[in-house]
Amino acid sequence: MLLKRGFDITVSLIGLLILLPVLLFISILIKAVMPGPILFKQIRVGKNGKLFTMYKFRTMIINHSGSSVSVKGESRITPLGSILRKLKLDELPELWNILIGDMSFIGPRPDVPGYADRLNKDDQIILSVRPGLTGLATLKYITEEEILAQQKNPQHYNDNVIYPDKVRINKRYINEWSFWLDMQIFFWTITGSKLPDKYR
Repeated sequence: MLLKRGFDITVSLIGLLILLPVLLFISILIKAVMPGPILFKQIRVGKNGKLFTMYKFRTMIINHSGSSVSVKGESRITPLGSILRKLKLDELPELWNILIGDMSFIGPRPDVPGYADRLNKDDQIILSVRPGLTGLATLKYITEEEILAQQKNPQHYNDNVIYPDKVRINKRYINEWSFWLDMQIFFWTITGSKLPDKYR
């Protein structure tokens, strides 16, 4: 795990330095066309159930009253926000969460407290590791917003189909963890590769 943390610190620091012009440019764009804060901050559940604040670029209008799941084409997502989400640029501020140790590059995506509370005793193994920016479940559901947009009841489909499947995949990741698996997931993520069938 020391190797994993060393990788996280090194790559997140280099990423923040190299991407600083991009981060500043996106910040200026958001401020110019989306009145309100630049960053979206949300409490998430981290390692051992510790709560932390996760940072993302804001992609929605302020003071919306939408559900906890996001669906492609929602009116609460701004035009600029839609582009940022499609290109996954809204996730870039999470490099800071990785650098300071709230998150890792690879791991289960951090849940909001309401979802983490649903985990049964066996499923709580997911909370034994740092949550990740990407992972096996993230790659399988890379088009999650499009999938949910096709459902009659997106919230119900997420809670009863997608979320349980993510828990299953995340438990497998933890049980089969190796630094080599992390490097494969990192490579699949940055190259936009399809998740191999054996991990689905």
